[in-house]
Amino acid sequence: MKKAFLLAIVVGLVVVYFLFDLGQYLDLDYFALQQEKIQAYRDSFPIRTAVIFFVLYILVTGLSLPGAAIATLIGGAIFGLLWGTVLVSFASVIGASCAFLISRHILRDTIQNRYGERLRTINKGIEKDGAVYLFTLRMVPIFPFFVINLVMGLTPMRLATYFVISQIGMLPGTVVYVNAGTQLAKIDSISAILSPALIASFVLLGIFPLIAKLIINSLKARKALGKFKKPKKFDFNTVVIGAGSAGLVAAYIAAAVKAKVALIEKEKMGGDCLNTGCVPSKAIIRTAKFLSHVKRSSEFGVHTASAEYDFKDVMDRIRGIIGVIEHHDSVERYTGLGVDCFSGHAYIESPYCVDVGGEKLTTRSILIASGAEPVVPPLPGIDDIPYYTSDTIWEIEQLPRRLLVLGGGPIGCELSQAFARLGSEVTQVQRLDRIMPREDREFSEMVLEQFKLEGIDVRLQHSAKRFHSENGSMTLICDHADQEVQIEFDVLLIAVGRRARIKGFGLEELGVELSDRGTIEINEFLETNIPNIYAIGDVAGPYQFTHFGAHQATSAASNALLRPFFRRRVDYSVIPWATFTEPEVARVGLNEQEAKQQNIDYEVTVYDFKDLSRAIADSEASGQVKVLTPPGKDRILGVTIAGEHAGDLLHEFVLAMQNRLGLNKILGTIHIYPTLAESARFAAGNWKRRQVSERTMRMLRGFNNWRRS
Repeated sequence: MKKAFLLAIVVGLVVVYFLFDLGQYLDLDYFALQQEKIQAYRDSFPIRTAVIFFVLYILVTGLSLPGAAIATLIGGAIFGLLWGTVLVSFASVIGASCAFLISRHILRDTIQNRYGERLRTINKGIEKDGAVYLFTLRMVPIFPFFVINLVMGLTPMRLATYFVISQIGMLPGTVVYVNAGTQLAKIDSISAILSPALIASFVLLGIFPLIAKLIINSLKARKALGKFKKPKKFDFNTVVIGAGSAGLVAAYIAAAVKAKVALIEKEKMGGDCLNTGCVPSKAIIRTAKFLSHVKRSSEFGVHTASAEYDFKDVMDRIRGIIGVIEHHDSVERYTGLGVDCFSGHAYIESPYCVDVGGEKLTTRSILIASGAEPVVPPLPGIDDIPYYTSDTIWEIEQLPRRLLVLGGGPIGCELSQAFARLGSEVTQVQRLDRIMPREDREFSEMVLEQFKLEGIDVRLQHSAKRFHSENGSMTLICDHADQEVQIEFDVLLIAVGRRARIKGFGLEELGVELSDRGTIEINEFLETNIPNIYAIGDVAGPYQFTHFGAHQATSAASNALLRPFFRRRVDYSVIPWATFTEPEVARVGLNEQEAKQQNIDYEVTVYDFKDLSRAIADSEASGQVKVLTPPGKDRILGVTIAGEHAGDLLHEFVLAMQNRLGLNKILGTIHIYPTLAESARFAAGNWKRRQVSERTMRMLRGFNNWRRS
């Protein structure tokens, strides 16, 4: 009954406001017409005028009605800077508190009961740092104040905290608006509009949010760093932890601008990509692809072909390739570039000091690029099974006779196909209903069909439950369709994903915050909650790609070196990737399943490789280009390519998206014939043809008929 009564009062007051068009009195044109009368009334009855204005302002803000900003300007015009600020400041906070209480008493219980589980994180954040959040919102008006009033009423924030923080946070903005109002009162001619004081007031209105944001950032940084002792002098401009792709690029950029930079790596320079990831996997894929071509010799007009090889030689080739490339990532090269390289375990003692092997390195900033490591699921019996991961499979000495691959993502798929082509009997276990689940279903099925043709036993919707080992025989027990399924194997490869390396180097002790994904939480500038500590690459996410880590590193290095004078947001809008199975699957931007999840309108254009001359000549005419665009527009939302050299072909679309070029530009670009790259132009041509209406075609047909008559 109390809620109903309160709601009735609120609704009644709002109806009266609109029914009697009371908003007309909160209009600058109306005030200009009545300015002299209002000021005369104020001169005769100053207290009464102040009380009327005070009460009206509370009603407007308390009922979340439009006009508070205009009322603030009018307050400055009527009462001047001092008394205008006093009246508006207290009236606005009292009104905001009324709106806060109305929202709390009418809506909070209903919202919390219905969405309590989803709001749990928000509630915890408000209980912990609600005052900081509110102060930021009040100082930097990202959202309208009436929205803040209503939303905060739904949270656990105390009324006293809300009142005090709102009073403090809104005061600077109130002063700016009231001051602008005092200048409005002085307009009596065209020249007065261009007066320096009025221009300055409106300039201040425009730049106040920027100034407030700088103040907020400064206060946050001071709070985060205040408990740590800052050295009077630093050994380094920046210290980079981790010499993988992200760390190497960051160190290179810092050294290139003549900063003093330290690079710490406890294992091998080059990180996972060089030593256990991209390079060795692509090397073994290339050998496996050659063997697959030997088996396909008849497709190329060769009656018989055979190949003999020793698995040890294949692994030696991989190690040799790593040896050639590792020079580019070596200590010697980076030392020559001006980087101080340290080998050992890094421990961050403070935002200004990193310990490596007992040596203290003081620094203005720290870049964490510690990478990721394979996830090993805690399945019963797994400790009794000798297993490999994507990091350790390169140590294997003999080709497995029966290889069990656990996982259906990119790593699991690439290595399943490679080892099958080398001669292993491969069983791939995937708990979902398809492999490569991040791609559109038709591309997952395209790869699955190829796997089946090559004899890979793909077990979909098989959930691994436990391992059993007895007398040298190893078995995985899975659940499938409510039945237990046993899969025997000789060698196990675990490829169910990778997690960020976040333990053991001081993050917990410092209080560096983590995300729900288990990565280091960063903002758009790649800063952690401690502003001079940055995180890049796999340890930060949201993507785990070598090229993505390098992309982040370019922004993080400049931000770390130039803070607080310069900061650059990292751009995540165009991120490409590829899975190097056969067929390759490469993607940039949205695919169809993501567009549907996000309720984005799109149309699909497809071009099939079966019509592509070079693909036909190469006997690789299996593939497809799929482009998503907004309906009727040539702007590219996303592209997926499956087929030969898909990863290479994708870059034309990446360049187009990065530079806001549409399909019309690709269609107008000359492509060499015959090449696989022509597929981009043909896809653009398919899109163009679909844009021509039937009516236009009939008109063209009639025109050409007339020309022949």
